[in-house]
Amino acid sequence: MRLLSSYSDTGYKYGFSFSLFHRLQYQLRLRMEGTIRCSANYVPLTPISFLERSAIVYRDRLSVVYKDVKYTWKETHQRCIKLASSLAELGINHGDVIAVLAPNIPAMYELHFGVPMAGAVLCTLNIRHDSAMVAVLLKHSEAKILIVDYQLLDIARGAVEILAKTTTKLPLLVIIPEWGTVRKPFHTHQNLEYESLLEKGKLDFKVRRPKDEWDPISLNYTSGTTSSPKGVIYSHRGAYLNSLAAALLNEMNSMPTYLWCVPMFHCNGWCLTWAVAAQGGTNVCLRSVTAKGVFDSVARYKVTHLGGAPTVLNMIVNAPASERRPLPGKVVVMTGGAPPPPQILFSMEELGFVVKHAYGLTETYGPATVCTWKPEWDSLPQGAQARIMARQGLHHLGMEEVDIKDPVTMKSVPPDAKTMGEVMFRGNTVMNGYLKNSEATKDAFKGGWYRSGDLGVKHPDGYIELKDRSKDIIISGGENISTIEVESVLFSHPLVLEAAVVGRPDDHWGETPCAFVKLKDGCHASSEELIKYCRNRLPHFMAPRTVVFQDLPKTSTGKTQKFVLREKAKAMGSISKQRSSNL
Repeated sequence: MRLLSSYSDTGYKYGFSFSLFHRLQYQLRLRMEGTIRCSANYVPLTPISFLERSAIVYRDRLSVVYKDVKYTWKETHQRCIKLASSLAELGINHGDVIAVLAPNIPAMYELHFGVPMAGAVLCTLNIRHDSAMVAVLLKHSEAKILIVDYQLLDIARGAVEILAKTTTKLPLLVIIPEWGTVRKPFHTHQNLEYESLLEKGKLDFKVRRPKDEWDPISLNYTSGTTSSPKGVIYSHRGAYLNSLAAALLNEMNSMPTYLWCVPMFHCNGWCLTWAVAAQGGTNVCLRSVTAKGVFDSVARYKVTHLGGAPTVLNMIVNAPASERRPLPGKVVVMTGGAPPPPQILFSMEELGFVVKHAYGLTETYGPATVCTWKPEWDSLPQGAQARIMARQGLHHLGMEEVDIKDPVTMKSVPPDAKTMGEVMFRGNTVMNGYLKNSEATKDAFKGGWYRSGDLGVKHPDGYIELKDRSKDIIISGGENISTIEVESVLFSHPLVLEAAVVGRPDDHWGETPCAFVKLKDGCHASSEELIKYCRNRLPHFMAPRTVVFQDLPKTSTGKTQKFVLREKAKAMGSISKQRSSNL
């Protein structure tokens, strides 16, 4: 299947119409005599242009670093052209999907340019998926090629074997060997080897630029089940705009050095795969993320920027002294993916990192808002500063608008920091839609806004603050409990390393807060101690009634898998029923 764009009326009945826009634009041109739209003044926006420019401006500067492997921007550009050429020789055409299963390595970075330069659509898969899930996504996306890292080859082969039971249209496997090692003989009649594929490419290949900037550039699967995967379609236009916005909100000047802690398979690395190219920066690749690896890389390469979910920040601030290294200079850290606890933000600042808090979803190309800091907040107490920094802020320059609305009436909630509503977006950095799921797309865009499913409030200064996912909010005795607020208090306890709160079903209250907590190494605390700690800092109905000590299950992007914890809390049964039976 090929993913192609369309401006038809039938695809857009959800509050806007591209055909109406074009008619108005045409009428305006008629009134403005002398205007002409042509190749001189209109070129479809695409991140491909970032690479092409950097190959000239920063041609001899380092583009990618991984262990002992180093490439310049000139070399990266040439490798991407040859990759696109080789893909075209394999029969890849406009709109074809190419899947990749790989960690943050040079090939993963090159694919973000080489695939769209062949006119194809890049589908980056979560490296934590098993063969069954990979098979589902390959089938749903109809990927023609699967490019896989050598460490994940068994998962890929397992997925192909599953597919072979129901279809004869199997993707071609291309294996990425470890960089800097003697290549193994992966090349067979059934699969190819990545470097060998590049060697066959031609530098005079004519890059297949998008015919329309709304053409798809990538396909990102968001959380879902094997029965209903949700493939989010990004356009060249949206990727271009969000990349520039990401560079701006990260204060990314020319020639930054970016450390890859955010998985490139997650929202195309929050669009920083393309943003770093726009600024001619150096991409420092990490196959796996550890506190020692982060500190060592920052010191060795003089890293200026990195990103990561709050769990990555938590790992950094709790690193043992033996693994820490002094920062060589200013290091900007963009965090997102989950609301960061104020204590973690405060601890990062103490270490010398400058934290930028962004918020977004897969459907908004990753970051969509940023909590822009105001100088007047510098005089506030540190605790107050951290609480402000934990807010999601306002939309960045690439997004048109973010609002908190009543999902039924679509009216904006008052900016009182109390009234909850649903976080909604509209703008050029909102997805094209969900692949093969027009009903889900229609529901998401109902009312002319993208409905995030997140609940939040609006402060008097216009900044928004996330309170919970609609599915995570706890309703206890008719009261709404924000799990984020409870988790924030738990995180402030000096012995707590990680915490997640879910609703535990209750016969009397409906639900009660149940906290899953991981303590710092060598520390000990009782359930009663943590419950008392929360009751002293929260309304009593918000304090956990149950505390479970365990490691928290996480996704590969660092998000806590609350659905796993909800099932565990559900299995515990009603706490009220248990207490009444003991009387």
